[in-house]
Amino acid sequence: MRIGIAGITGRVGRLLVEEVLAAGATVAGGTTRSPEQAAGLPESIPLFTTMSALAEECEAVIDFTHADTVASSAKSLVGTGVAWVLGTTGLSAQQNQMLREAAGYMTIVHAANFSPGVTLVRRLAQMMGQALPAESYDAEIVEMHHRQKVDAPSGTALAIGQAVALGRGVALEDVRESGRDGLTGPRKPGAIGFAALRGGQIVGEHDVLFTSADEQITLSHRAFDRRIFATGAVRAALWAKGREAGLYGMEDVLGLPPL
Repeated sequence: MRIGIAGITGRVGRLLVEEVLAAGATVAGGTTRSPEQAAGLPESIPLFTTMSALAEECEAVIDFTHADTVASSAKSLVGTGVAWVLGTTGLSAQQNQMLREAAGYMTIVHAANFSPGVTLVRRLAQMMGQALPAESYDAEIVEMHHRQKVDAPSGTALAIGQAVALGRGVALEDVRESGRDGLTGPRKPGAIGFAALRGGQIVGEHDVLFTSADEQITLSHRAFDRRIFATGAVRAALWAKGREAGLYGMEDVLGLPPL
């Protein structure tokens, strides 16, 4: 399978090169804004400055670039027959709507986190949100990442929160509480809270806590290496080959049954 990599000269892009080759697939090329930063990449990998040029060379594109590029990338890929594995987080409501519309014409696998472990944590969080009454069990999500991370809460934390909200049958935006500070008053019943910590070079840590007056249940995930995201994304690209148009997630890639 021929796989293209958007942002191939970045940290995750370079890991993707290694994981694509390890999976027995071909790196068909990559996009970069700075070809001079390609030192260390195999010289046989062609570099492109546009997504449309890359799409002509591959069967799937793995994209961990910036939310600002999502609209232009979708326009470049729709109608090409190329599957789009998208790991970009921080998408706006408008950008998410655009993805849903594009998925009517192409295969898209979108995930805030391609780690199988995080995918299973999200599934368990949804099940717990469904099983544990919101009026009795307070849900809090605590995440910590490296000091360079620019968004908070993390896309993974929000995805976990979405899973809890889905289990409870509510919209996350209606119950989300982030960044408590000062005289906040008592916790609102049914709220889903978020706390974001930053420091050092932590790849990613997420804890989901359900706390009642009598017990506490905690789901925890620790990523030790960014490679886990690259490995999962390559797995998703291989899975996406030949799939019908639609918007898929890592739950589909792992074969998890719907709840």
